[in-house]
Amino acid sequence: MGDPPRVRAGDPTRACGVSPDDDSGAPGPDAMATAGASGARRAALVVVATPIGNLGDLSDRARTELAGADLLACEDTRRSGRLLASQGIRPARLLRVDEHTERHRTAEVLDVVRSGGRVVLISDAGTPAVSDPGRVLVDAAHDAGLRVVVVPGPSAAIAALVLSGFATERFVFEGFLPRKGARRRLVLVALADEPRTSVLYESPKRVVATLEDLRRHCGDERRVAICREMTKLHEEVWRGPLGEALGSVDKAPARGEHVLVLEGAPPPAAPDDEAIRRALAVARTSGASTRDCVELVRAQLGVGRREVYRVALEDEASADRETSGSEERGDARVEGPRPHRS
Repeated sequence: MGDPPRVRAGDPTRACGVSPDDDSGAPGPDAMATAGASGARRAALVVVATPIGNLGDLSDRARTELAGADLLACEDTRRSGRLLASQGIRPARLLRVDEHTERHRTAEVLDVVRSGGRVVLISDAGTPAVSDPGRVLVDAAHDAGLRVVVVPGPSAAIAALVLSGFATERFVFEGFLPRKGARRRLVLVALADEPRTSVLYESPKRVVATLEDLRRHCGDERRVAICREMTKLHEEVWRGPLGEALGSVDKAPARGEHVLVLEGAPPPAAPDDEAIRRALAVARTSGASTRDCVELVRAQLGVGRREVYRVALEDEASADRETSGSEERGDARVEGPRPHRS
């Protein structure tokens, strides 16, 4: 297959046949006749997802947006330049917008949109603003009343979630864990009890330490999927208990960022009668009625009202029997035969 045709930003032939109402922003022949009327619609901040490894995952719509941008806001101009070169695209202008520059360059980017320009936002790989720069810029654009468009595509988090085979109905994305200190411990404690599938990012240098911490807090049997080199030639997914995960990582060369997908915590065991009885005993110290104590314990332990009432009535019956027995023994002592006096 030959090299892709080289496309220069602003070339009206770059997107012939695209509907003038299409959000891609690339005008077709009809739209060019009404450029003035559609100028306001073309002005937008466009969030574009780019490949996480395999260049074949770049969509036609993403390619069109990259070619037609008046300004390309990117995390790394050199890496983005290589992506553009691979597609035969000569961008109008590149502007570095990374974690260090995003806040002070937001006004500059939004001014381009206000003036009728189309700004495309990309990250080094995947979808911007997901553990990558972009959220601040998108938030500011919305606050300024400017149009924001998304061109969806590759996402390491979603790809790993699907590859893991764990539950996808409900999941939580944690991104990169704090490197150390109390904040890291708090997240790990929360993950230990999290019932939903959790998705984390980690660098190859810290993945061993993170797996050790996860095992320590979540236990050896909790399952994890370790995804690396996704969409690339050496894509690998290891899945198994945390107790065996370190051996898998130690044997593999450190290549690129890892995505860890942690299976949700199993539901806690249902409280038994003794646990309900202890909770009722604590509730009764407040002097509350049986009904109020039952409602309190039911809410605390997450068990059915009928179960709590059953234990409460058993306790009351047991207490009544003990009281009745004590009274009978007391009466026997009072009414017993008088000692004989000589």
